[in-house]
Amino acid sequence: MTQASSITPDWPDAPANIGAMATLRAGGVSTGPYDDGRGGGGLNLGLHCGDDAVAVRENRARLQALLPASPAWTSQVHGIAVADAATVVPGAAVQVADAAVSDRRGVVCAVMTADCLPVLFADLEGKVVGAAHAGWRGLAAGVLGETVAAMRARGAGEITAWLGPAIGPQAFEVGTDVLDSFMAGARGTLEIEQVRAAFAPYPGREGKYFADMYALARLFLAREGISRVSGGTHCTFTERDSFYSYRRDHVTGRQASLIWLK
Repeated sequence: MTQASSITPDWPDAPANIGAMATLRAGGVSTGPYDDGRGGGGLNLGLHCGDDAVAVRENRARLQALLPASPAWTSQVHGIAVADAATVVPGAAVQVADAAVSDRRGVVCAVMTADCLPVLFADLEGKVVGAAHAGWRGLAAGVLGETVAAMRARGAGEITAWLGPAIGPQAFEVGTDVLDSFMAGARGTLEIEQVRAAFAPYPGREGKYFADMYALARLFLAREGISRVSGGTHCTFTERDSFYSYRRDHVTGRQASLIWLK
């Protein structure tokens, strides 16, 4: 794996003393449905999705060579639990959490995705960082707010966020259950209008919508007082050669978004 196998976030508000990256599909050794989409080795980082464990461990080793430490891998369950990344010990029992934060240098917060939205956080003074895995369930349940609260409990000041690669608003088909989940949590008339605006009716399909995860995330971040938000430009579903997509391929790998204090 090289730097060409990852994205450096276009994040103007990020403090100078952080490192951040999002991996791409290529650059590893995985084969079959976990490959790079063009018949070459894929950088699948998920041990839970059916790939050969030896290949995944090699992929993780290639990634770790670019990092200050082993990433704090957690077991993601589409919930709202936030881990202290420094307590996630490689080789120990995997913690269940959909977000992680750190105020210690060299500790790498990480989340894995394959359509769900990864969100990276940093306070402007470069004291605390965080990463959240925001599928629609976790997003609706408040995982972003929980991550922000955990950062502020560790002394974070004003926070900026970067929205990593996720399924885009022209590809994420959902039903009324998803719309209803977000509507149920809307606070006041303005948020109701903003939630509705994030769900475009699917032409010719009653009760189906295209959901804009990026718009919903910006809404939830604004609720937490976060207006400095970058990213949100990729679509994992349509950018086949760059990203894994569970919605597109069903059997597939996982990419990662990572952040740490230098």
